[in-house]
Amino acid sequence: MLLAILCTMSLPVCAQTNASDAQLLSGPFSGQSSCSSSGCHGGAGEKRGTVISFNKLDYHTRSAATLTLARSAVIASVLKISDPSASARCTVCHAPFQAIATNTALVKALDPASGVGCENCHAPGEKWLLTHTRDDLTHADRVHAGMRDLENLYVRANTCVACHQNVSADLLQAGHPELIFELDGQSVTEPKHWREKPDWSGPKSWLVGQAVALRESAWQLTQEKSPTENAINRAEALLWLVKAACKKNITLFGYIAFERSAAVTVSFERAGSAERIQEGSDEFARAVAGVPWSAEATRNCLDVLAGTASDFRDTSLSRAAQARRAERLVLALDRLVAGLCDDAIAKRLDAPLNQLFKDAQSLPDFDPQQFAAHLEEFQKALASTP
Repeated sequence: MLLAILCTMSLPVCAQTNASDAQLLSGPFSGQSSCSSSGCHGGAGEKRGTVISFNKLDYHTRSAATLTLARSAVIASVLKISDPSASARCTVCHAPFQAIATNTALVKALDPASGVGCENCHAPGEKWLLTHTRDDLTHADRVHAGMRDLENLYVRANTCVACHQNVSADLLQAGHPELIFELDGQSVTEPKHWREKPDWSGPKSWLVGQAVALRESAWQLTQEKSPTENAINRAEALLWLVKAACKKNITLFGYIAFERSAAVTVSFERAGSAERIQEGSDEFARAVAGVPWSAEATRNCLDVLAGTASDFRDTSLSRAAQARRAERLVLALDRLVAGLCDDAIAKRLDAPLNQLFKDAQSLPDFDPQQFAAHLEEFQKALASTP
């Protein structure tokens, strides 16, 4: 039943954006040169070296160069693409300025070879560039002027997910690597050119990101004429994970919006409507992004997910499907353990968690029974922590 629901869902666009965000994307771009002067983000002092740090350390600046590598040439030849650096199928993520860099004289400063730049994440700068440095403006004022609200984890997840989750079946068959979107882990590993708010929560970021990834994975199945078993397993693994993570937290927060959207998530299998899976995961992501997080919420998610060993002993599921669940689960456990912010607990759980990562490392060799046994060891180690 669930496979049928996932395979028949329909959505007009991927990585959904609301009307206001769509308007942001259509505004004029200014190019990185408008941000990188020594008096702005290209000099010394607080917030003045962000462009230098971004250009030196961030892999997004090298995304366009990836299209010139031998591996990209091989993928392109399989797909009969003559030049991946000029094909929209590739540049939409790797060199997003390619499509607009020559449209008008006003955007000559845009360089497609620069890869992903400031405005791809922060929104086209013309409307907010001159005012966003004013000390009398609040964050809400800057967002109203046209900056994308990346402090909102739902908005942040939507900004990233389109290029970090789905890859079409023909691209995968041609050799493109699979992508796994995990907002917290990927944010942590990215060299920082920004500062997180003091109350920022990694586990909250993780859960919002997983719900958005679920929405996008479900959408992708509708775009394939014959969805592969692999694509279905990836979507179902996300669905399983999000449902499990919210079980103990439905009543914890006491917020109607969270409880309502979490209940929608729990009822996905019984919904009987293709749209409910997509709508429910989107609503769930919005709700989680909008409520306070707590150490109790983190521990509840961790306790529930650590106690899923019996699910991996379910012989009605294929080994491939179980492997995809394990793949998502170990990433989740890693981020939740980190979210406890307790070095002693993290050290105690390090060995059993590393074993789970080892078990899930090879999808073809995955052993559900072995993984379940090691997950129980992790759960026992967790239970012995305060």
